[in-house]
Amino acid sequence: MDPITIAVVAVLGLAAGYIARATAAKRLQNSLEKKAEAELEEAKVKAKEVVVAAKDEAATIVAEAQKEERERKQDLRQLEDRLAKKEDGLDARARDLDKTVANLESKENVIKERAVQVEELHEKTVKELERVAALTRDEAKKAIFEELQTSYRGELADAMAKLEREREENIEAKSLEVLTTAIQRYARNGIADITTSVVNLPDEEIKAKIIGREGRNIRTFERLTGVEVIIDESPESVLLSSFDPMRRELAKMALEKLLKDGRIQPAKIEEKVEEARQELEARVQKIGEEAAYEVGVTGLPKEILYLVGRLNFRTSYGQNVLTHSIEMAHIAGMIATELHLNVDVTKKGALLHDIGKAVDHEVEGTHVEIGRKLLKKYGIDEAVIHAMESHHEEYPYATPEAYIVTAADAISAARPGARRDTLEKYVKRLEDIEKAVNSFEGVKQSYAVSAGREVRVFVVPEKIDDFGALELAKKIAQKIQTDVQYPGEIKVTVIREVKAVEYAR
Repeated sequence: MDPITIAVVAVLGLAAGYIARATAAKRLQNSLEKKAEAELEEAKVKAKEVVVAAKDEAATIVAEAQKEERERKQDLRQLEDRLAKKEDGLDARARDLDKTVANLESKENVIKERAVQVEELHEKTVKELERVAALTRDEAKKAIFEELQTSYRGELADAMAKLEREREENIEAKSLEVLTTAIQRYARNGIADITTSVVNLPDEEIKAKIIGREGRNIRTFERLTGVEVIIDESPESVLLSSFDPMRRELAKMALEKLLKDGRIQPAKIEEKVEEARQELEARVQKIGEEAAYEVGVTGLPKEILYLVGRLNFRTSYGQNVLTHSIEMAHIAGMIATELHLNVDVTKKGALLHDIGKAVDHEVEGTHVEIGRKLLKKYGIDEAVIHAMESHHEEYPYATPEAYIVTAADAISAARPGARRDTLEKYVKRLEDIEKAVNSFEGVKQSYAVSAGREVRVFVVPEKIDDFGALELAKKIAQKIQTDVQYPGEIKVTVIREVKAVEYAR
């Protein structure tokens, strides 16, 4: 076949294919258009159904809303009716109240008028009686009283005397019962304190260490503690002598520490004395807290409790002041309970009645006045101060609790063996000696030793020179001769000691 024929056949084939594809595409287009038209019709039908359903639902909602609105309007009309009725009722009540007030005011005016009339009638009657009797009202009253007094004077005097006797007998019997019961319920041994303490030694050789070379150790110890160290023939023991129990306790604690350490020399003595001083301060605080706990007293400041602890190292006529105060608190509390008075105030007043003795050698004034100032300073209740301030009758008895504190003080002091008058006079003399010495300017410390036959005075070296020390010794001796009563003679030793300290770093 020639090429032309082939080309013609190819062109005819292509044309036939194109015509067939175009025909198929048209048929497909027609089919899709019909399908789209069918779906459109179906959508229109569904839309009409939705619109109809929405219209029905909207109509239902509108109907329900209209119904609710009608019900709400009906409720509002009913509420308005009730409020109107209540308002009418309130108006009626207000009108009734106005009428009542008006009636009461009218009656009050009538009563006032009648009261005036009665008063006028009373005055007229009294004046008429005075005119008839020829006596005024006061004269008539006086005449009646004089007549009654004359008629019944004897009977009244007898009755009053009988009542007074019965009252005194009842009070005395009740007092004896209360005091006897309190004393029996609280039975505590009373032992007067002494002025020496004994320290046991591990062996006799330690006495030489305590004395030191040329006595320097014992002198340093006595200077720092204010006690006299007595080393005699007593086996394995040393005696510490001082009228001040707190100094003796400090010296005892320091010496025991030195014995335990084994090294006894001036520097170590200073160290151990300071350690003992700090331990003693803590111990004093604990003693005060334990004393308050024992008698059931709470709420006291720590400063007051510290001063209470210091009373354990003070004596009154040889009697330990803290033991005396605790005993008083127990007795006073029992008496207050029996008499139905304030037990807490009474116990506190008894426990703190001698609080001024904790510092009376440092502050001017009686221990009662010092105690009052201390209690006021630390905010103690006025009732407690009134209870304690009268136990020596320096202040009047302001409360019943004050009488109880005074009675408890007398009971505790009167116990057999509780006090020793001679010892108290001896201690008082030593305190007077130290007080006279401490009044001089430049005195750092002073200690009365050797049973009051010597006073050792330590001065501030920056204020007192060597010549001044001689002059001070003469002045102190003259003041002691003038102000203090004592047997024999008193040796005055003024010590001026200069110590230089530096550190190599």
